Amino acid sequence: MLLRKILVTATAVAALLVPATAATAAPDRPATPTAATATANPVIVVGGLIGLSIAYEPIAARLRADGFRVFVYQLPGLGFGDIRDSARAFAAYVEQVRSVTGASRVDVVGHSEGGLVSRWYVKFLGGESAVGRYVSLGSPQQGTYVANILRVVGLGSCAGVVACQQMSIGSDFLADLNGGDDAPGAVRWTTVRTWQDELVRPVDNASLADGATNVLIQAACPLRVVGHLGLVLDGTTYTVVRQALRDTPLHPDCLAP
Repeated sequence: MLLRKILVTATAVAALLVPATAATAAPDRPATPTAATATANPVIVVGGLIGLSIAYEPIAARLRADGFRVFVYQLPGLGFGDIRDSARAFAAYVEQVRSVTGASRVDVVGHSEGGLVSRWYVKFLGGESAVGRYVSLGSPQQGTYVANILRVVGLGSCAGVVACQQMSIGSDFLADLNGGDDAPGAVRWTTVRTWQDELVRPVDNASLADGATNVLIQAACPLRVVGHLGLVLDGTTYTVVRQALRDTPLHPDCLAP
């Protein structure tokens, strides 16, 4: 088991060596909204580390099919750099989305590091007044020992990747982010996690306290197998996202395709 975890970690780090792309472009103006979607907050799907925007099109397509106005945000430099810098860039993007749509607030669905970027924005960069609902999918809110274990495979401190260092358990970044109230303001906070997450360990570190609603997929659907990347593809997970964005009770649909 330990060997398997080390191999998974080494594979993840190898992926970190892929060249970064340019920062995300300004959001496109969405299609003319229907009466139903015009009253809903636009939704920004925030990608994770090495998360190309195209990887989030499946969940974006589901959201669009359900009537949401959707934007996909790829982290600058694919999220290699300081998460605080990514949060500042995200803050500017949110203002662009608000300008394009005329909305006073947006809702955020953040995968992995994307959940930390958007949470930093809400907590420290004025996002509390611009975000209505926050949903994180497998975000290492309290860090992950997968980042810490890189020393075991001879890669030093996250092979020099700043964001990885910040997601290590006990980092100064996480101490700041988790100091005080985990879920401040009037934002509706929801986290989603899975037992089969290969990159967030322990999996309960993907949860928040202080009034957030934390959903473990297997608590309702024990036979559902969902990995870290699978959280943005899985139908059961999507039912939780949709319910959270609609302020309806969270009951995962275990049979959702």
